[in-house]
Amino acid sequence: MLAGPLFSREVLIAPRQMKHFLMRSGYIAGLFVLMYTAGQVTFGWQSVRTVGATARFGAFVFQVFSLVQLTLVMAFSLLAAAGSVAQEKDRRTLILLLMTDLRDRELVGGKLLASLWSVLVLIAAAVPVFFIVSMLGGTTVQQILWAQAVCVLAALAAGSWGSLVAFWREKTFQTLALGSLGIVLFVGVIEGAVAVAGAESPFAVVGALNPYRTLGHILNPLASDATKIESVVTGSLLALAVLSAVLVAFTTIMVRRWNPSKSVHRDASEDESATAAKRVRTRNIWDSPLIWREIRTRAYGRKIFIIKLAYLVLTAFVVLFLRQAAGSQTMILGMISSQGFAFVALTLVGLMLLNAQAVTSVTSERDGQTLELLLVTDVTAKEFVFSKLGGVFYNTKEVILVPLLLVAWYAIQGNSTLENSIFLTLGYLAVVLFAAMLGLHSAFSYDSSRTAIANSLGTVFFLFIGIFICMMLMVEAQASFALQFTPFLMFILGGSLGLYASLTARNPSRALGFAAGVLPFCTFYAITGFLLGNPLEVCLTVVFAYGFPTIAMLVPAISEFDVALGRTTLDKG
Repeated sequence: MLAGPLFSREVLIAPRQMKHFLMRSGYIAGLFVLMYTAGQVTFGWQSVRTVGATARFGAFVFQVFSLVQLTLVMAFSLLAAAGSVAQEKDRRTLILLLMTDLRDRELVGGKLLASLWSVLVLIAAAVPVFFIVSMLGGTTVQQILWAQAVCVLAALAAGSWGSLVAFWREKTFQTLALGSLGIVLFVGVIEGAVAVAGAESPFAVVGALNPYRTLGHILNPLASDATKIESVVTGSLLALAVLSAVLVAFTTIMVRRWNPSKSVHRDASEDESATAAKRVRTRNIWDSPLIWREIRTRAYGRKIFIIKLAYLVLTAFVVLFLRQAAGSQTMILGMISSQGFAFVALTLVGLMLLNAQAVTSVTSERDGQTLELLLVTDVTAKEFVFSKLGGVFYNTKEVILVPLLLVAWYAIQGNSTLENSIFLTLGYLAVVLFAAMLGLHSAFSYDSSRTAIANSLGTVFFLFIGIFICMMLMVEAQASFALQFTPFLMFILGGSLGLYASLTARNPSRALGFAAGVLPFCTFYAITGFLLGNPLEVCLTVVFAYGFPTIAMLVPAISEFDVALGRTTLDKG
């Protein structure tokens, strides 16, 4: 095959585990649950007798499905492509692949397409669901095909970028962080360029590279004439295809220049005596060597500042967006102000980076075969866990502080009261602690680094996707939010089951089971309080909903450390 033996093995030979089939069926089931929830929110138990009402509902469900699927496939493609290469590097097997007679294009293209195969299968499996929605009216077959094409090419572009970063960078955390920030910054730069140039400027053609902008044209066909929409969508598909080809070609050219890394060449050329002779200065190690290593060494790579710089650039774009939106009372998506949207955007990206740092802080030890060496020393469970947490918070301090500074700026500018700022800060810190502890918990629960990273980042991502969908449906209903609990019950129960499977996959716990059951209900209550304008209720609910599972994950980690890691030795204290 054109992609080489790596892709052929993934398609024809690789064994399929049960989770492979559960992921397909679970995705389709999730779409039907979402459609049922939307129907209950919109109509309740009333009998729908008009064709117009059914068509409007069909168009709304198609919009929700398309936005959710595009976001999911881009995130999964990035994570799958980057994780596939990062795992080869962590296990030192990429060098073995480079030593074979694989061509560069077979190595790069094979790893990319093999990692995207499951994503493409999910898109194909969802096509019948979209056609079922079209039977309600309000949606054409052409719109469905266009939306699926945008999802496929956006997944290819996101996966190409993730593969490039993974072959380029050595550390898994750098790969995940730069991959995520790169996509967010790319979309921000495109939208900023279109806003500066103007919609009628020839330079505005760069907007074709933003799949969300293209999807907006597809979802609103009456905004302009059909001929213009067809040319815009076609141009966007072509632009995304060219972008993917350029990224893959560049990665193919540079793959053997980036790999093996300079550290491998240096280790091979310098013997131990020469290294000892060159060592001129020494550093004093703290009483706790683990926290010293996390903070004072380059345990996560030499170019960690690139990640922080990229996040600060993203912050600059957000501040520019706030200055342009100053004085505007327009609610984004009909549910949140521009100031709130800026805070949520920075917080979401920051939590993903924080969670990635936490989970890779342990998985990198396991893949580097240093975790067992640490565990046979006199390091206690508390010292290990709190050292990792301390290192996570220190290395991501800029990411944590920026949203807090934004809250302080809102209070100084008079856009938020002091009381609301305190409530927002407390809720934000509770979610930060939850994201960090979730990363460690996932790393302890799974032996496979790839599975641990996917589970940890996927849990955070799905939590926020669920919150976003819930808010969209509530705003669309335009009814009494306190009466919306029954329609959302199945949606909430599905979230509870998913969270229970994520938190208790290997180490069942009554406390974690209770937390998984309570968190989605409390999140729904917090969303209701937010839309009704009750900040105190939101703060208390968020602190309890995310603080309790944080403690439920932390206590076993420091008191039953051996069980958490699957060891049979006794805990050292």
